[in-house]
Amino acid sequence: MKPISRDEDRMWEEHLYQEEPDADFTLKVMQKLDGVSMESGEDEHPFVKKSIRAHWMRRTGVAAAAVVILAGGAWFAFDHTTEPAQPLVNAVDQRLPEIPVPEEIRSAYLTDDYKRLKPLDLVINPNIQIVDQGYTLKISDVLVDRSQIIIITEKSGPKGSTIPAVYLDAGRIHVTDEKGNSVASVAVDTRLSSGKYQRFVFQLNDDIPDHVFVRGELSYLKIPDYYNAATGKITASNTTVDWSFQFNIDMTNAKLMAVGAPINNTYTTPEGLKLDMTQLVRTPNGTRLDMNISLEDQLRAKVGENWADDMDLMYHIEIPETNEYRIFNENRPNARQAKFRFRDMSRLSEDNDGQMRLSETWDPAYVTVDAKKIRFVLDGYTIPVREEKSVEVDLEKMRKDAEFYTYVLQLEQFGDEILFSKYNYWPVQQSLKLPEGNFEGNSSLVLEGVGTFQNDINGDQWVAIDHEGREYPVEVMGTTDQPNKNEEYIVGDLRLIIHGFKKENGTKFTLKRTAVNREYRDVNWEVNLPSYDSLPWLK
Repeated sequence: MKPISRDEDRMWEEHLYQEEPDADFTLKVMQKLDGVSMESGEDEHPFVKKSIRAHWMRRTGVAAAAVVILAGGAWFAFDHTTEPAQPLVNAVDQRLPEIPVPEEIRSAYLTDDYKRLKPLDLVINPNIQIVDQGYTLKISDVLVDRSQIIIITEKSGPKGSTIPAVYLDAGRIHVTDEKGNSVASVAVDTRLSSGKYQRFVFQLNDDIPDHVFVRGELSYLKIPDYYNAATGKITASNTTVDWSFQFNIDMTNAKLMAVGAPINNTYTTPEGLKLDMTQLVRTPNGTRLDMNISLEDQLRAKVGENWADDMDLMYHIEIPETNEYRIFNENRPNARQAKFRFRDMSRLSEDNDGQMRLSETWDPAYVTVDAKKIRFVLDGYTIPVREEKSVEVDLEKMRKDAEFYTYVLQLEQFGDEILFSKYNYWPVQQSLKLPEGNFEGNSSLVLEGVGTFQNDINGDQWVAIDHEGREYPVEVMGTTDQPNKNEEYIVGDLRLIIHGFKKENGTKFTLKRTAVNREYRDVNWEVNLPSYDSLPWLK
């Protein structure tokens, strides 16, 4: 069956699937934040891939207060002043128990996870409290299921004072068996994060021993220098602390409170992206889908070595029995990300099988864990493909008839369309606001028009080449509105600033664009995910 068209897709989620609101306060708060996917920055989680942050900037539409313009690149402000066209999606989670929730759990935005796992004895307290030279590290709660382990750390200075951020590199925290073999890898929690409490998520391997050991090699961490905003002075710190620790987790109950099922379903897109579904794992705290992703030769030849960093699937989940329709990883405002995301790139080299392992774990607040029928529908994918397109420009073809301009240039590339209606010469300035008037002296050429984009234009590279072969860097600017019904972004104030191209350089040149982030929707794949006979935590 062919996936639902984007128009039908939108209509179904707006009109057909409407859920009743849930009474739980935290869920309601998170619903209001749904569609604004927020992730921790690189400083707090250095192991988070830059690709995820780049997608976050594209999807949340946060306009920066100060912007550094890079010639040859693109910059867009996103206009999110209007409300989403459709109502926010209500939670469908089972009603959560009214139990006391520790402050560190609430502050780390893990209230719902705690309420699901605590009644099942899947929250442990290792009672780690290490004080070294007055600096304290605490680990009070660890949330455990068959799929993930969530560790929450709290740091404080002498006499309980707040200290500058001490980054506990995830690479120095290990989850192993009794022989020291790794049994889990670092995953990413895509939800809100707290500065006071730092959480680490580890996704467990398929073969889990009954007892795992968590070891922190946090010896000799330097306390950062302290900046006093009131005085404007920096106080140097030469203090180093030893926060090394170890504790063990009994996994027998977590392994019993889960249901897993193998999947043997493979699909290859027309461009050559191959997907192999391998497993579905249900736990009280979420449903995890595992798959392997690789590239056929024709697509592999178009991408770089780091293609997996920026590759992303766009899909939706359908559950008819509970009227759920969930869109994931797309650029529409109501799309969301999986709660936990994991990418294993250890097999990408040619010496291995060239596959990336991808896992997506859906929060029960959005995909009901005990649903019997779950359908996965692939809507498309994005991948960094370098493809060049060029167009010849002749400014003399532009003329003014009465009050109407004929288009000087029309570009249709990679599913994107750009119409330039006029041009001018502006003085080059380090400002987003260009002055009014016609400046022809030593100014640079600026093409102005409207753009309709299917692809993520941020990251594209543009260059202008004159008749003598000289190259001029091109800067792209504009403001994007909410996506239209075809999931395209409209840029009504598009400007291409061709730096250094002056009036005396002539009227003819070649405009070349190298697309980096491509979006493909020519897919046709849907899978009915495995069901189950019973769920042990509901007994």
